[in-house]
Amino acid sequence: MSQDSLQHITPPVAQPLKVASLRVGQQYYALDIMFIKEIIRPLPIVSVPKAPNFVDGVISLRKAAIPVIDLRRRFGFDALVEGQKKQRIVICAIDGRIVGLLVDEVTEVISLSAADVSPTPYYLSGVEAEFFPGICRHGELLLMLLDLRKLLAVETPLDMRERDSSVLLEEKLPG
Repeated sequence: MSQDSLQHITPPVAQPLKVASLRVGQQYYALDIMFIKEIIRPLPIVSVPKAPNFVDGVISLRKAAIPVIDLRRRFGFDALVEGQKKQRIVICAIDGRIVGLLVDEVTEVISLSAADVSPTPYYLSGVEAEFFPGICRHGELLLMLLDLRKLLAVETPLDMRERDSSVLLEEKLPG
């Protein structure tokens, strides 16, 4: 057999997924690092009239106006008091657009295998399930994977306040 024919019958080795762990409120989320351009400290944000309530406004970064989405408000939490030391803006590129995500904290970059990721819990259905294609465990933490495209496409805020991470522990997760 030639080397070319072996490539067709040998399954490819799954590459680990690298995600940034983001804290919003008491919940942790995972965002594929391939979308992240940089992580910065908060800059002055200029309000934009008639923007959805979860869009804080725009920042000026290297002469570009970048919209900033407050994930606390996007998920239905109260806005965080400005000036928190760990607060960051995650600059993301998606489908040719640049957007900033305001989060309470970026904790670390994690490598996940396919076995680390489970489907979205059954009780998250409808619009909410679209934003979270899966859930994973990293040590004692549970992280909800974020689908950035869907998160930015829908204008209805999500209400994640009643999602208790202890309920997530009842789900059958790997590990």
